[in-house]
Formats: sequence, structure tokens, C-alpha cells
Amino acid sequence: MGWAIALHGGAGDIPRNLPSDRRQPREDTLRRCLEIGIAALSTHQSALDVVELVVRELENCPNFNAGRGSVLTSDGTVEMEACIMDGNTKKCGAVSGLTTVVNPISLAKLVMEKTPHIYLAFDGAEAFARAQGVPTKDYNHFITTENIERLKQAKEANAVQVDYTQPVPTQLAKDKDNVVAFSDGDSQTGTVGCVAIDSLGNLATATSTGGLVNKMVGRIGDTPIIGAGTYANNMCAVSATGKGESIIRATVARDVAALMEYKGLSLKEAAAFVVEESTPKGTVGLVAVSARGEVVMEFNTTGMFRACANEDGFSEIGIW
Repeated sequence: MGWAIALHGGAGDIPRNLPSDRRQPREDTLRRCLEIGIAALSTHQSALDVVELVVRELENCPNFNAGRGSVLTSDGTVEMEACIMDGNTKKCGAVSGLTTVVNPISLAKLVMEKTPHIYLAFDGAEAFARAQGVPTKDYNHFITTENIERLKQAKEANAVQVDYTQPVPTQLAKDKDNVVAFSDGDSQTGTVGCVAIDSLGNLATATSTGGLVNKMVGRIGDTPIIGAGTYANNMCAVSATGKGESIIRATVARDVAALMEYKGLSLKEAAAFVVEESTPKGTVGLVAVSARGEVVMEFNTTGMFRACANEDGFSEIGIW
């Protein structure tokens, strides 16, 4: 057994004819972040530090729905959230409602390390960030032209928009949560995450997101909820992406671990069952690694921006 790593940049209805100027920057970022993770694991950095490092890089890329590229709420603001978890100790930290923190994943790690708590949100999380001296920016730093346009379209449709959606030409079909697949034909931006096992067998996971386009102010998704979008124990580490409400209902990340722990399933079997049997089609994707160094990148959507590698020299970058 050696080290292994997997990362994602969001799952959804990614069009196969995605223009190269939209696809290439995302692929390039995944490749660069994968190389950063490989280099860190190769020099025996801990899995926990590696997943933080990789997700920080993804947060800094405006092409993904986290950090700099976070989508906008119904009020035109950003409310970022993130979560990190150490599999061997089950220590974890989560944050929500961030408006100024450059790298939410690092604040989540500080919650884990510097407080007696697991989860801080909104004003309390922002105050903690200031007290810890983490880098912050004026909220305008996070508001991109693309996301202003996406919010405008979602408001015109009177709907909440999920990551990676294609245009619906006539009547917009909403589900029971009033979430609709609607966009300008761009691939949109996706939640980011990373899982890793280091050479000592330590597992860790990290996930970060800006949520849903036109979400209600105060809405919290699956990303910072332990066992939903993010989970790790001594058997596996999981980071999920997709429609947060579906992921929360299915406790996606924890169920993968539970199926391994209580049913004796392999990581591949457990992930396949959760994605294909436990969640509605078109709503979820995940990346996961096991204590044996197995890597899984499973999704029931059209595609998922993803990448993985292991110590044996295998690597893969994919979308569909």
C-alpha cells in the first residue's frame, strides 16, 4: 500500500460539446492541483495537509464554485462553506456563511485545531477568521462577472440553479425543491474536494463550495455537514458534490463508509451502491480513497471534473 489521491471540481449535466475555452482551464487546474498533491505526498506530507493544500489551490481558481469563483445568493452575495476531516482521529472542522475569507478550507482546519467545536458559521466564523489573522478580502473579490450573469438568469427563471446545468429551452422543469436545470450553456462552476491517503496510512478529506446559484441567504448545503458531503474514518475518505439537498438526505459520504464497515463491501462496491441506488439520478458524484489505497470516482450525472493518482504511477483526469 502507498499513497493515493483524488480530487473533483464538481458534478452535473456537463455538455459533451463543452467549448475548449471553458473546458481547458478547468482541466489545466485539475492537472496542476493533482501534480501539487502528488509532489506533497511524495515528500511524505500528511494526508490532512495535502487535502488542505489542494483544495486551497482549487478555491483560488475562479472556474470552480468555491473561494474566488463562488456563486451568488439571492441577495447577490457570497456565502462560502468548507469542511475538513482527519480519518484516523475523526477530528473535523467546518465553516459556513463566509463572505471575506480567501480560503475557507484553511479556516475549517483552524476550527478543528484551535477550538473545542466542529462547526462555526456566519458572523461567528468571520470573527474567528479575524482573530486568527487568516487572509481576507473585500466581498467584491469573490463576485465575478460570470456569476452575476448566472444569478440574473436564475432570478429570471425564479429558480435555484445547481452546478453544471444545460439550458432548458422552453418550460423550465423544477423538482420539488424548486431547483431547476437552467443556464446560458456554460458548464457553470463546481464544488471542489480532495481525498488522500499518505504513505503512513493516514486518510483525510476536504470539500469547499459556494453553494447554489440564487440560493436563499442562510442556506447551508451538504459540504460542511459531516457524513453528508464530507466524511473520513480509518477505512475511507469521501468528498461528495452535486445537489446538496439530495446528498444530505442520503448521508452520502457516511453511507459509503458504513457499507464498508458494517456490510464488508469494498470501496468500489460501497460507492457504486450509494451513487446508483441511494440517490436520485443526476444529483451526485464523489471521490474516495480507502485504507488499502483504492481510489474511486463515481457519479450519476452526465459528468464530473475529476483527477486521481497513486504511488504506483497511475493517474487519470476525466470529465465524462
